[in-house]
Amino acid sequence: MRILLVEDDREQIEPLQGVLSEAGYIVDGVEDGETAQWLLSKKEYDLLILDWMLPTISGLSLCRQYRLLGKTTPVLMLTAKDTTPDKVTGLDAGADDYLVKPADLVELLARVRALGRRSPQWVGDVLRVADLQLHLYNLTVERNQTSVDLSPREAQLLEYLMRHRNQILTRELIEEALWEWGSEPESNALTVLVRKLRHRLQLVGAADWIKTVYGMGYSLKAPDSKT
Repeated sequence: MRILLVEDDREQIEPLQGVLSEAGYIVDGVEDGETAQWLLSKKEYDLLILDWMLPTISGLSLCRQYRLLGKTTPVLMLTAKDTTPDKVTGLDAGADDYLVKPADLVELLARVRALGRRSPQWVGDVLRVADLQLHLYNLTVERNQTSVDLSPREAQLLEYLMRHRNQILTRELIEEALWEWGSEPESNALTVLVRKLRHRLQLVGAADWIKTVYGMGYSLKAPDSKT
């Protein structure tokens, strides 16, 4: 699940981005409305978290513009404005939920999980390919009654492969999907990540499900399975 987090206070955006990333989300964090507007024209997101007061373009304006484009991705408005009229204004602008700053991080994660279920990309809290299960909210993979913990990045890679099972995915596609905007993965980062994930999957007897397609990329396929 990819999130756009727009917050102009660096002291707030860093812990917010950190807790969301640790929960397994891919988070593009930016500090002004103009950059956010540009990203929204280039990328598709599963959730937007918008601070109301932003440089150049407010979060409220971003939300209104986004809805005028017919976009239905859930929006969480994050702001210090806490009066009922303010909340009504935010909701009428197209926000789905409203969280008053400073945000309690446990509550933030709960609201993100709830809003994630409204995303057009949501297919459940558990992804399945054959008898392999990825539990998205506790970052574990399960098969044959064995459960293994994954790191956030390992879970993100497995989720992406499972959502695109049986497809050949180039390194460029995977890196663009997994790495945050503005970050540049090292040349061997994906190779190392695939190796780590295969090691985790070996513990549930599924290491060979990730196929290397030489000269092209990677693909996930269950043996003798079309699903």
